[in-house]
Amino acid sequence: MVSVTHSVAAQSGIEHTLQTLCAGLSPEESERIGRAAEFAQSIYGDRTLGSGEGVWHHAQGMALILVGLRLDVDCRLAALLFAVPTYDEHGLEHIEKRFGAATAHLVGGISRLNRMRPITRGFVAHSPESGQENLAEMKAQIEILRKMFLAVVEDIRVVLLRLASRTQTLRHYADNPDELRVQVARETLELYSPLANRLGVWELKWELEDLSFRFLHPDTYKKVAKQLDEKRAEREQFIADAVERLKRELEAVGIQGAEVYGRPKHIYSIWNKMRKKGVEFSEVYDVRALRVIVDELKDCYTALGIVHNMWSPIPKEFDDYISNPKGNNYRSLHTAVSCPDGRSLEVQIRTREMHKHAELGVAAHWRYKEGAKSSADATYDEKIAWLRQLLVWKDEVSDSSDWVKNYKEAALDETIYVMTPQGRVVDLPRGATPIDFAYRVHTDLGHRCRGAKVDGVLVTLNTQLETGQRVEIIAAKQGGPSRDWLNASLGYLFTHRGRAKVRQWFASMALDQSVADGRAIVNRELQRMGETGFKLDELASRLGFAKSEDMFIAVARAELNMRQLQTAVRGVDAQAEEEKLAAEPPVRKRKSTDDSEKGILIVGVDKLLTQLAGCCKPAPPDPIVGFVTRGKGVSIHRADCPNFANMEAMQPERVIETAWGIETEGVFAVDIVVDAIDRQGLLRDVSEVLTKEKINVTAVSTQSKQGAAHMRFTGEVKNLAQLKHTLAALHDVQGVVGARRA
Repeated sequence: MVSVTHSVAAQSGIEHTLQTLCAGLSPEESERIGRAAEFAQSIYGDRTLGSGEGVWHHAQGMALILVGLRLDVDCRLAALLFAVPTYDEHGLEHIEKRFGAATAHLVGGISRLNRMRPITRGFVAHSPESGQENLAEMKAQIEILRKMFLAVVEDIRVVLLRLASRTQTLRHYADNPDELRVQVARETLELYSPLANRLGVWELKWELEDLSFRFLHPDTYKKVAKQLDEKRAEREQFIADAVERLKRELEAVGIQGAEVYGRPKHIYSIWNKMRKKGVEFSEVYDVRALRVIVDELKDCYTALGIVHNMWSPIPKEFDDYISNPKGNNYRSLHTAVSCPDGRSLEVQIRTREMHKHAELGVAAHWRYKEGAKSSADATYDEKIAWLRQLLVWKDEVSDSSDWVKNYKEAALDETIYVMTPQGRVVDLPRGATPIDFAYRVHTDLGHRCRGAKVDGVLVTLNTQLETGQRVEIIAAKQGGPSRDWLNASLGYLFTHRGRAKVRQWFASMALDQSVADGRAIVNRELQRMGETGFKLDELASRLGFAKSEDMFIAVARAELNMRQLQTAVRGVDAQAEEEKLAAEPPVRKRKSTDDSEKGILIVGVDKLLTQLAGCCKPAPPDPIVGFVTRGKGVSIHRADCPNFANMEAMQPERVIETAWGIETEGVFAVDIVVDAIDRQGLLRDVSEVLTKEKINVTAVSTQSKQGAAHMRFTGEVKNLAQLKHTLAALHDVQGVVGARRA
């Protein structure tokens, strides 16, 4: 059985360690290992890791583990040099120059994964007693962590390096107890041992689980270990007799060269079975176990028949993982039998190829080929595709033989995983920017975003993020988003969520302004009527609004006119007044009875009640659009009306296409703004122009400050041609510096 080389403490010295690290390598590769060891020692010195272990000691332990996994020279070099970038600003450049791009690539990968440690500390290392809300968040974060862990990796060997590093850390804690080891153990069981299982690196999986179990539940661990040790001599004699007898039976039927030996026991797996099945230690069948390794597939089933002939099979304890492999491609026959003395025995049967995969997993297959491709490349590529399937794994018990068949490559490319400064993982669609990230974390953070740092470096807000980056948002104490963020060509926002949040903010701001404008209009009208003491909530209720703010908005948007307001104040039945208004002739007089050729045309709808919006006061031939109001027909706005833009953003389904008819008569309200140098008689001269142009003025507002006059007139015009002529005439008035339509 292949065993993983244990920690550097078991080596006699640095020379012996280097000799072990060079096992199976060419002289040239061995020379690279020696140079790497010398370079790493010069960088690390006496530095220690957060666990208290020396950096150089940890690097040696990692590399020795990788030797046991039969990984290549680049992996061993990367293990020795894993922390160089931490202590040397240009470490990756130096590694590439001295040891090659492949080694630098692996070291860069392990450095990115090491930056995830604060994440796992924050979200995996919760105590089991955490509240349900915390546990739910923890599980969600673990799921994202598993995906991110592999998404940041372009080479699966980097994951094997990380597993080796974690194994070495647990070995260090086994000899050097520390309070941190409990959360490291919990993190290992949640993240690393399931990953080792999916990769099929069972030697590491078992060690990770046993050490973590030992740290988390020391009393239970000692109890199970003691039960295993109590009858060790008797069990070993029983196994030796069973091995000898089974070998004779296999040779008798012509199965030559079969290996039969006792399978090692793993305390965590024994305890897990006891816990899941609710049984005592004596009822766990694989405490006594044999493993049979044969040359050919047919011999597996022949050996199974012999085992069942020698001992009595235990019902429901047979699994054929050869015909139905596990999700991690594990293949073997498992059976449990009862011996004449009543003791149980588990037997695993597999071929040598199956055993190689079972012991080393993907590490046994991860060989970078040089020169022409071999005939086994198709199988190799299938294994790589299966490895990429890891990104969508769910639970430890999820075994599916259809993984590769159902896998979609898009899952790798459409999502990125970035981190907050506190170590929380945030998943975003590929192409997302720092502003998208800010809105994903919190809406208010997005509104106040003014800058961003990625991995400590200031970047522009339209920078596209990448998996594994740590993003910090620089926010103002108060404020809101910029309208530029909605400009697609500038690339500030990629996600629909972010754009929607920005639109909602501007719509909310416009809504607040509408409330203020509507309140001013209502108060002014009540003052004119001498009803300043009238309760606004009661007035809103009479008009059919749930609250006064809704009434103010309707007034500001001209969805509620002053006549309706007056009617409500006087207490007259609003519905009767509406019927009276409907019976009155419309303001717009039409020469023809053909609605399709005059007035306002509502596309696809005939004879629909319309009203001109007071906020923008459209007049022909202004481009216009319609907005369906609640109970007041269609409100007609100019196409460039800001209020309409906000309403469209909030309720696009209520927008309706609208146009002027061929023949439209009557008058239309417009706002005219005049800016001038103040002088005596200015208002009189401006009014004379309006009278001369036959503009009926319905409202006037003037303001004079520091010699400048600002006048606003609401007048009625027949069309824009009349308005244009009027504005030209106003420009000729002495002192007028500007006249325009509002």
